[in-house]
Amino acid sequence: MPRPILATIHSEALRHNLARMRRAAPDARIWAVVKANAYGHGIERVFDALTGADGFALLDLAEAERVRTLGWRGPILLLEGVFEPRDLELCSRLGLWHAVHCDEQIDMLAAHKTQVPHRVFLKMNSGMNRLGYRPSRFRSAWSRLAALPQVEEISLMTHFSDADGARGIEHQLALFQEASRDLSGERSLSNSAATLRHAGDPRARGDWVRPGIAVYGSAPDFPDHDAAHWELQPTMTLASRILAVQQLQPGDTVGYGSSFTAAAPLRIGVVACGYADGYPRHCSTGTPVLVEGVRTRLVGRVSMDMVAVDLTPVPQAGFGSQVTLWGRAGNGAVLPIDEVAASAGTLSYELMCALAQRVPVVVAE
Repeated sequence: MPRPILATIHSEALRHNLARMRRAAPDARIWAVVKANAYGHGIERVFDALTGADGFALLDLAEAERVRTLGWRGPILLLEGVFEPRDLELCSRLGLWHAVHCDEQIDMLAAHKTQVPHRVFLKMNSGMNRLGYRPSRFRSAWSRLAALPQVEEISLMTHFSDADGARGIEHQLALFQEASRDLSGERSLSNSAATLRHAGDPRARGDWVRPGIAVYGSAPDFPDHDAAHWELQPTMTLASRILAVQQLQPGDTVGYGSSFTAAAPLRIGVVACGYADGYPRHCSTGTPVLVEGVRTRLVGRVSMDMVAVDLTPVPQAGFGSQVTLWGRAGNGAVLPIDEVAASAGTLSYELMCALAQRVPVVVAE
């Protein structure tokens, strides 16, 4: 039989989370963000569940082609825009909308020969300091785009750096409002955190919201709030089984580096999962895990192919018992991916995107 590790993508959870984001911003249209191969879930695996969105937002042309091949005829937005002039040819052919965040991209558009004018999203750097025009240059960039016959419509966008924290969005929102005042075009500002935490402000909602991580069941402001607080459901489960049981005596150690030492007799299960499967190596003793749906803990270091778990809370567990590394167990218990990520000192985004190719993936309702 194959190795027992398995990732499951939950289609109904994706639909639920998308609907949750729509309830948060009922008068805005929604981009389903599927960059990074749908946050590691697989574009083809999530597509049917996310067709209730108004558009798909992503980064590269290959992903855009995949969405079109799946049959999507609605808007597709390239969040970073084009990288070289020939990319615009594909934008014309596939009907892609694209961000414009620098003079070089406007230059490419000005030189582009097309029969079909483009829809562009002019991006402002309102404080994130990654992509976009400074507020002082935003209006002149808009005027330059508006004068191009290659441009049919200009929308306006920015990205919040602190929507998930105490600083909030007001400082950036004020800059965006002032610099874009009287400029025509739809607005797109809010990511997952802003949509959930600040969508009561119509200035933040704008015309389009861009939820990413929340669609995949992770709280964008963990640990201030967890997924259950925002009524989000896990969309990915990583599960495996126990392949061996060891009975430790006081003083026995576990794994490389002997980082865990048993203080008393202890029964542990060895699980078919490791960092080569995408489980974070930095998870240490105490990281939560579910065995037969019962919460317990990791002990010792994560190896390439195995981890060890404490079976004290589940004395009936043994060879073949189900282990949930994150997501939903067979009995309905949930281990939030955010908790596992926090134990590794990272974010749920990284765990989702790091799922290894060797892990089989199935799609379930």
